[in-house]
Amino acid sequence: MTDRQSIKVGVVGSGKGSNFVAIAEAASRNEIPADVVLVLSDVPDAGILNHARKRGIEARYIPPGKFRTRLDEASEELYIQALRQAGVELVVLAGFMRIIKGAFLRAFPRRILNIHPSLLPAFPGLQAWRQAWEHGVKFTGCTVHFVDEGMDTGPIIGQRVVPVMSGDTPESLHERIQVAERELYPAVVARIAFGTIACEGRRTFDPTQRA
Repeated sequence: MTDRQSIKVGVVGSGKGSNFVAIAEAASRNEIPADVVLVLSDVPDAGILNHARKRGIEARYIPPGKFRTRLDEASEELYIQALRQAGVELVVLAGFMRIIKGAFLRAFPRRILNIHPSLLPAFPGLQAWRQAWEHGVKFTGCTVHFVDEGMDTGPIIGQRVVPVMSGDTPESLHERIQVAERELYPAVVARIAFGTIACEGRRTFDPTQRA
């Protein structure tokens, strides 16, 4: 895969990094014309950083600042600078537990993705799988969307349906949703990389020229 054909991806996460691993492995198998060039986290011992380092990908902890649910202005600027310096074209949030606001969105307009464990617009916010289970729905799933100023309100790009089984617990339902996430997220990144989904400021690729 040549540099001309690959989209540079930066991943930002707070947890174990299973969705990052799914994307990185798909890229290594040449299923996505993408290079994950940087992984950032607001948690110093986050598993996502260890996964990145094992793959030889630059991984950095950047302190989030004084707020609990979002980055403060100084920290936000450090994240933006790190992503820009790495040449990142697409920012992928993978379990990042902070709301993205203002300057971050302006720095990467329509170029920040998030995955949410429900079929948005149903069940936004925390523990969406538990919300679905408690409401007794027959189907839930996961959604990849562009990030905007709201909480889980950005334009929807792709979804995967997961049935709720009669014997499910919130935990068993969450496990199956996570399996669907690891299938959906790489597929959506691939569609953006190949140019079948518009991404602001992003050149398109001809899949027939894929290495």
